[in-house]
Amino acid sequence: MTETSYDVIVIGAGAVGENIADRAVQGGLTALIIESELVGGECSYWACIPSKVLLRSGIALRAAKAVGGAREAVGELDVAAVFARRNSFTHDWNDDSQVAWVAGAGIDLVRGHARISGEKQVTVGETVYTARHAVAVSVGSDSLLPDIPGLAEAGPWTSRDATSAKKAPTSLAILGGGVVAVEMATAYATFGTRVTVVARSSLLSNQEPFAGEIVAKSLAALGADVRLDASVSSVRRTESGVELTLGDGSTLVADEVLVAIGRTPRTSDLGFETIGLTPGDWLHVDDTMLVSGFDWLYACGDVNHRALLTHQGKYQARAAGDVIVARATGQPVSDEPWGTHVATADHQAVPQVTFSDPEVAAAGLTAAAATKAGYEIRVVDYDLGWVAGSSVHADDYAGRARMVVDEKRGVILGVTFVGQDVSEMIHAATTAIVGEVPISRLWHAVPAYPTMNEIWLRLLETYGRP
Repeated sequence: MTETSYDVIVIGAGAVGENIADRAVQGGLTALIIESELVGGECSYWACIPSKVLLRSGIALRAAKAVGGAREAVGELDVAAVFARRNSFTHDWNDDSQVAWVAGAGIDLVRGHARISGEKQVTVGETVYTARHAVAVSVGSDSLLPDIPGLAEAGPWTSRDATSAKKAPTSLAILGGGVVAVEMATAYATFGTRVTVVARSSLLSNQEPFAGEIVAKSLAALGADVRLDASVSSVRRTESGVELTLGDGSTLVADEVLVAIGRTPRTSDLGFETIGLTPGDWLHVDDTMLVSGFDWLYACGDVNHRALLTHQGKYQARAAGDVIVARATGQPVSDEPWGTHVATADHQAVPQVTFSDPEVAAAGLTAAAATKAGYEIRVVDYDLGWVAGSSVHADDYAGRARMVVDEKRGVILGVTFVGQDVSEMIHAATTAIVGEVPISRLWHAVPAYPTMNEIWLRLLETYGRP
């Protein structure tokens, strides 16, 4: 056996792992990344990027049709061209450019399946790699397959299959009501696929209730059949397709079935048993991303189950990479809330966009989450379509905005926007929440006219002067 030492070993070469290693190298440490699949990870090849590319063409076309003058000039969607564009973004699932970036950043790369084999030790094949300071796990998560009779045998699609498909099926059943379900329903309904969404409760249930309600109506307008408060009792694949028996006894047949009900950590075969952890579990970490009970093991991204979003995982990675450097070199560690080496924003300041049509963009806490957390709140709602900039943006613009205010401190806890292109507006809300900018000061943040950002003035006017 050969043994090779590095200051930091990172398991998983997705966007999160790359950031951990990059920060470590920038801080003067040596770093090794180990990856069993494509360098660049889930986001680059099967999640964030390909899914948004599949969505973008249809959304752009409908946006053009919503503006007089442009409406008369545009035609119909070229579905084959959409899939070809997706292929260009994934480089046909070739990671040469990502491998070149890793090398250029001064990070070593080993391809293969990594298993932790002891304290600060990771084994790949016959080679044992030793970390002088830290091992960081950033392996992500997989689609959760529920225990529905016949489902596994039916060969269901996961999110990976939906984002890497070569063509659109004639019909598609989608199990779930979360972000993946909503986005893929939007994309495939746009492609002309007969889409049926089967959700156990409402759509986007962890967001403000009006968001899911608006999105459900928009999906229906695209031709999707949205079935809420529904369940699946059994599944079987037949010559006619995949047959789903629902909880009410009715049946549904589709060419394919996409399972999008949740995620599970990729930790079942990482050697956790050798260091006293349970294979298949999420990794619990403190705000510096240090795994509970260890002084050398870190976990960032989906695998720590804090905020299953690529941008939050990269945020965690920056904190982890920097704190590993600080601890390795004897520098002071800034681990107080909002310090250099912590991921404080994970708790109450997370931004998220659902790229449905219309989009749902949110930051911070919903009204329900804020109430559950014990805050004394006031909820301010406003029709986004009433803003002058919205009517310029699109004819008959429809949307809604909500601001959740902590009444005791006079600061914003959460904001939700639903409407066309609201994803480009949410960072102002994130900044206000993270900075705990007083409502009284926000009155002096004057929105440019006529833009949709004037919604901030309208929300403040509705709230009233402090």
